[in-house]
Amino acid sequence: MLLQDFKVEKWLNPLDPICTYNLGASCVKAFTVQELLDLIGHDSQEFLEQVRTMSLHYGSFEGLPRLRRAIGGLFRSSSPEEVLTVHGGTGANHMVLMGLLNPGDAMVAVKPNYQQHYEIPASIGAEVRVLRLREEDDYVLDLEALERLVDHRTKVIALSNPNNPTGVFLGEEALQGVVRIARAHGAHVLCDEIYRGLDDAYMPSVVDLYERGISTGSLSKVFSMAGTRIGWIVTPDREALEILENRRSYDTICCGVLDELLAALALEHHEKILARSRRIVRKNRAILDEWLKTQPSLSTRGVSLGSTCLVRYTFDVPSETLCRSILDATGVLLCHGDCFDEPRTFRLGYSFDEGETLTKGLEALGSYFASMERGGR
Repeated sequence: MLLQDFKVEKWLNPLDPICTYNLGASCVKAFTVQELLDLIGHDSQEFLEQVRTMSLHYGSFEGLPRLRRAIGGLFRSSSPEEVLTVHGGTGANHMVLMGLLNPGDAMVAVKPNYQQHYEIPASIGAEVRVLRLREEDDYVLDLEALERLVDHRTKVIALSNPNNPTGVFLGEEALQGVVRIARAHGAHVLCDEIYRGLDDAYMPSVVDLYERGISTGSLSKVFSMAGTRIGWIVTPDREALEILENRRSYDTICCGVLDELLAALALEHHEKILARSRRIVRKNRAILDEWLKTQPSLSTRGVSLGSTCLVRYTFDVPSETLCRSILDATGVLLCHGDCFDEPRTFRLGYSFDEGETLTKGLEALGSYFASMERGGR
């Protein structure tokens, strides 16, 4: 199984420690353990006592029961029995794609998207049919184009919702359209919903709407706890769940007992955490929107309900070259668009703190672009 370089990780991971302003990442500013406990109102001494007396034997093999209940509470009617905990959102996507696809199967991958969704199937010899979201459509999924790609051989339709990198969210009506197409051919719909939850209104999930829907997510993005490495798979499809439970034994066995305790404490109070995340993201998005008005060479399309947006530029420079030059000159790290096969763009994140990193990073970035517009670079 030959996997292509994971572009976004190969780009961001080595540069994160050396940049001054990381505007390429997408997690809402991380908690310390104490900040989390203070936010949810959990006594520190009680938590320390729980940790002190905790057994370091294997954890629960399907996931800590109270955590599975809490994850189920993120959806309209998902029961704990429909939840598996796994090692991060990447572990969840990998497990679903490897568990449900075989060589020669067909699948549809929406792009741009997280690279796992199309490179893993390609690596095992599945036929990957790409549905590209178009800038001129504000990156909204074209249901007619999807219908043309799906047939009796299609096993999985894979998308991220909200989308990575554009942040555009497929609402309930459009999601029902995807379900209608999938149901007609018996295909699963894998929705990577790791950025879901930043709107005040409930954001529908594929598992609310479809008996063969599969939702993946984790604590990494909107829940500000990437270091716990807790992810999940949720599906009402019992047959698929049995396949994934067996796959989990090969891939994960179980998650860390301390990680799952922290995750349960957090998700039992998920609305408090999401309220904090929404406050940070909205304040910073307003800062970004005002800055973009001052940038004649930059533009965005679509409405982002995530923590990132995709910015298009007019300069005649490849995106990786541009972003490397920006980093060297200013210390600002961006995620170049070639990571998503979107040339002449970059992904910009705006959720790291309540304004300071973004404000200073955008100031440095604005000076750089002004110099380019004057012909100085």
